[in-house]
Amino acid sequence: MRVIAGALGGRRLLAPRGRETRPTSDRVREALFSALADVSGAAVLDLYAGTGALGIEALSRGAARAVFVERDRAALAVLRENLQALGLEPRAAVVAQTVERSLVEVSRRGPYQLLLVDPPYADVTAAVELVGELVARGAIDGAGRVVVEHASRDAPPRHAALEVQDTRRYGDTSVSRYRMGALLREATDDSRADATRR
Repeated sequence: MRVIAGALGGRRLLAPRGRETRPTSDRVREALFSALADVSGAAVLDLYAGTGALGIEALSRGAARAVFVERDRAALAVLRENLQALGLEPRAAVVAQTVERSLVEVSRRGPYQLLLVDPPYADVTAAVELVGELVARGAIDGAGRVVVEHASRDAPPRHAALEVQDTRRYGDTSVSRYRMGALLREATDDSRADATRR
């Protein structure tokens, strides 16, 4: 496994042994970031981070900072080692909790322009519900983008706060891109305008 492109392109990434962690393949990461295009300057939230491969790819491609949420001890050890080996620690924060318990902490560190969500496939619907909670907490920028990896056999989970932009299939894996719902974008724009007038 390696970083695909950007300043760290070609650098190797470690992965924990066993089947508890399912890193996103190089092929899927390459396609995902090609679809996202420019991520430079973005604040990134990598949920169910595992090895950190998705958030690290974003940092390599110019994202300003990334917050990684992971609970598994073996994955956390590898994640921290990857960040250290690549010199990314100054631009990265690791939250060693379940995603459910991390909501207050990660919201405090927001807002984010890009959310990368790679849960266990059986938990993908619950994961999108948690993303909806982050939206409600104002942790996602009004123009923010959300990417969810899920099994190809399953339709992309729906949530009232999010609009499915597109879904692309790569063998057994699909990647769905979401954007903020229209009403939420308008509310965010209005709140910013009010803040400017003050």
